[in-house]
Amino acid sequence: MRFNHVTLIVTDLERSKAFYRTLGLTQIVDAPPRYARFTFPRGDATLSVEVKGETTSAHSGRAELYFECDAVDEAVAALRAKGVAFDEDPTDMPYRWRVARLRDPDGHELRLYSEPADYRLNPPWKLQEPEATR
Repeated sequence: MRFNHVTLIVTDLERSKAFYRTLGLTQIVDAPPRYARFTFPRGDATLSVEVKGETTSAHSGRAELYFECDAVDEAVAALRAKGVAFDEDPTDMPYRWRVARLRDPDGHELRLYSEPADYRLNPPWKLQEPEATR
């Protein structure tokens, strides 16, 4: 199995498209008034945004998106220069990632982070025998 994409439910398609383009994503699908899809600068996963109508609130399902950066401090500075507001400045976390927090226009939490070496898949506290093989 390989991760393909995430779709965020949003309330304003144009506002969300502008926000994710400002973050550096490339828009590859535009199907107003309800849908858009983006690619990332690296990798092949995609992000979609979709307006589902008046009965679906953006608050009904929250997502947290994590964007890996080579240099999180520089990425934050570049985005601030474009007017993006952050909830938390880059901070060294106990799990060894450096993380900055912000929200998209619908309140979905985004985290820009950098990590030492290959800690996402191989942290020092990783299980010795993965669950799937037990």
